[in-house]
Amino acid sequence: MTMLSDPSRKYRPFPQVNLPDRQWPSRTITSPPRWLSTDLRDGNQSIIDPMDAVKKNRFFEELVRIGIKEIEVGFPSAGATEFDFISGLVRSGKIPDDVTVQVLTQSREDLIRTSFESLEGARSAIVHLYNAVSPAWRDIVFRMSKDEVREIAIAGAKVMRDEAAKRPETDWHFQYSPETFSTAELDFSIAVCEAVMEVLQPTPEHPIILNLPATVEAATPNIYADQIEYFCRNLPNRDSAVISLHTHNDRGTGVAAAELGLMAGADRVEGCLFGNGERTGNCCIVTVALNMYTQGVDPGLDFSDIDRIIETVEYCNELPVHQRHPYGGELVFTAFSGSHQDAIKKGFEAHTKQNDELWRVPYLPIDPADLGRNYEAVIRVNSQSGKGGFAWVLEQDQGLKLPKKMQADFSKHVQHLADELGRELNAADIWNAFRKAYYVKIEPRHFRLVDYEESRAADGTRIFSGKIAVDGQEQTVSGRGNGLISSVMSTIRNTFGVELEVTDYTEHALGTGTDARAAAYLECRTPDGRTIWGCGIDEDIATASVRAVLSAANSAVREVAA
Repeated sequence: MTMLSDPSRKYRPFPQVNLPDRQWPSRTITSPPRWLSTDLRDGNQSIIDPMDAVKKNRFFEELVRIGIKEIEVGFPSAGATEFDFISGLVRSGKIPDDVTVQVLTQSREDLIRTSFESLEGARSAIVHLYNAVSPAWRDIVFRMSKDEVREIAIAGAKVMRDEAAKRPETDWHFQYSPETFSTAELDFSIAVCEAVMEVLQPTPEHPIILNLPATVEAATPNIYADQIEYFCRNLPNRDSAVISLHTHNDRGTGVAAAELGLMAGADRVEGCLFGNGERTGNCCIVTVALNMYTQGVDPGLDFSDIDRIIETVEYCNELPVHQRHPYGGELVFTAFSGSHQDAIKKGFEAHTKQNDELWRVPYLPIDPADLGRNYEAVIRVNSQSGKGGFAWVLEQDQGLKLPKKMQADFSKHVQHLADELGRELNAADIWNAFRKAYYVKIEPRHFRLVDYEESRAADGTRIFSGKIAVDGQEQTVSGRGNGLISSVMSTIRNTFGVELEVTDYTEHALGTGTDARAAAYLECRTPDGRTIWGCGIDEDIATASVRAVLSAANSAVREVAA
């Protein structure tokens, strides 16, 4: 095959649909569709190693837990493995009363009969009949006329009708797909569907499902929406049909096509969890459903433990869910960028203060907690991160709420460590860097508090007296000031010659109840104008403030030594 210098010359733009008064662009999705999972059929036939019965059963149980009420469980005429799984599932009693299973069959008499046999004894079931109708398939694959293609559909519908009549104990539902609908003439697709409906005689109380596949996505999603609206407008007895969508992702817009198709009048969405399927995949049910959440619409599906669902899907499909997959990916709720982290941190702070549950956190279209994710991994730190990132990690991991100016001071330590390691920093990395930077619960350190007591002098001043270890050697010390902090400052100045002036002090509790501790932060200025920070943590807030003074003194001594 010779490559053209301009490959675009091989292709033609997809024709527009003549629908000048289209209504779907002004509509919104206000209620969920009927959902059908085709993971066990379309998804299964697209993976390298098809699922065995154990994996299929596990996947089926997961779909039931999620709340999907219609599940395409296989292609029974494909072989004994498929047939045995389907018939075994029906006999097992594992199908809940509110769940209907579906099987797929080509429009051939022997295959349709096999499909009904596989469902023998089912409480209710859907038999899904299909045949391709578009010009490329008619002309190239089948070499048939329109009338011949229509007759294939009619013949299959008659066999379905007759096989169902032989098994009145099952509540049978029929589905027909004009396969390759998205690349077929709209009026011909309608004519074929009308012919099938004439055979099966659906009613509004017992409608047929007409599935309109974008078998190969060949145009922008607005074209598919036009096709759906045109079909819905022009189908006779529209109230006796459920219009179902089965989009593929060849152009990367399978989800968008499904959403616009719903706006155009469809009632049902077929797809796979996380978009598994042939070629680039099917419509992702997870994405469409959770997109509805962000618009205030309950999709009727439960993704509150999305990590468990991912574990099942990855085990059964032996395919990973991409780290950037919408909603489910490991990194989709994670920010490394400093400006993103700052906005998210402020968003969470504002969210805890507001008086309603409205979700308004920048960069997070959905609350990770709604999917069973915690907030610990929302902000992660690497060399691209700013002070908001490590401040969030310290607050989530250790409960420390660093003052803004202290965040700026600590940021140079974090940046240096990130550059040195050349990787993402985890919570332990950041905590250890903080301890080293401010001599918090770490050895060696020049000054270490051993013991102390505070008393009040006759003139109202405070007296600090106690023991401080200097390079491991304990010394008895004392000092006087207007308060505890100033008395400790006086002690280190007069005893050790460390001159510091307190310019700011903040404190807060760490936790509540019997396990509560306190953190104190001290901003100091040296005689030459440098800023020194200290931090102290203790069960007692007074002791935490003493430790903060010694933390600052250790930093001052370190800088002098450097």
